[in-house]
Amino acid sequence: MMVATRNRPLYILVLVLALLVLGLALDRLGYMSTVRTLFQTAFAPLETQITTVAQIFNYQIEVAANVQELQNRSAELEALANNLMVENVRLKDLERENQVLRQLLNYTRNNPEFTYETSGIIGDSIGRAPGNLVYYIYLDIGTREGIAERMPVITDRGLVGRVVRVGPNVAQVLLLIDPSSSVNAIIQNSRVTGIVKGSLDGSLIMEQIPPGEEVVPGDIVLTSGLGGNFPDKLVIGQIVQVSERDQDMFQTARIRPTVDFGKLQTMLVLTSFEPIDFESELELEE
Repeated sequence: MMVATRNRPLYILVLVLALLVLGLALDRLGYMSTVRTLFQTAFAPLETQITTVAQIFNYQIEVAANVQELQNRSAELEALANNLMVENVRLKDLERENQVLRQLLNYTRNNPEFTYETSGIIGDSIGRAPGNLVYYIYLDIGTREGIAERMPVITDRGLVGRVVRVGPNVAQVLLLIDPSSSVNAIIQNSRVTGIVKGSLDGSLIMEQIPPGEEVVPGDIVLTSGLGGNFPDKLVIGQIVQVSERDQDMFQTARIRPTVDFGKLQTMLVLTSFEPIDFESELELEE
């Protein structure tokens, strides 16, 4: 058994040599072409399948390469789209800011009675006081920029409120719509006076309008300057409703403010205006 195992390579060599000799003999006798034809006929389907498999394999490789290229391209386009979106947002924000600044500049040019260019400070809102019944905003300017308590705060659309507290870098502004806020006002056309106050729902009410005076929706309400707390001719809003009850001594009117208090961003502080404290003035005279 071991002898057969040892001689196996020799047997294989002898078999291969015999097949070669047989092939040469058949080729000399002219039978080899027939054998080749038989082999080609027998292995033709296998060759076709091998070729098909190879083509499919190559196609799959090309598809995978194309998919990877498309994925890379898609990732590049997505990154580009994100960058363009961020840039578009930045440009829109700059455009909005420039528009606000242009409007403020036009306002200062149309109202030369205040020295805006030399003392008006532009500030951005940096926060709001919490709570539904308190209406404050905070500006990113303070005493270092010359801001003091009681200074009026405006936009190009009208009166916002007044500074009530101030630190080196921050000013707290009480908005006109706060229930504790009030300002002496006058109706532009009829020159009827009254007091505009804030209300719990964030709207404005004009009180103490003398009875019998003609007040109609659509009238524009301005600051009157009486009391010395605010300059005159600042726009407050437009009357939308007038009411008068028999038991009331005065008329009241609901006002739609011209300032959008929900979208305050950039404002002017009138540092050139000095509110008058009548009580202090009278005490000094006494």
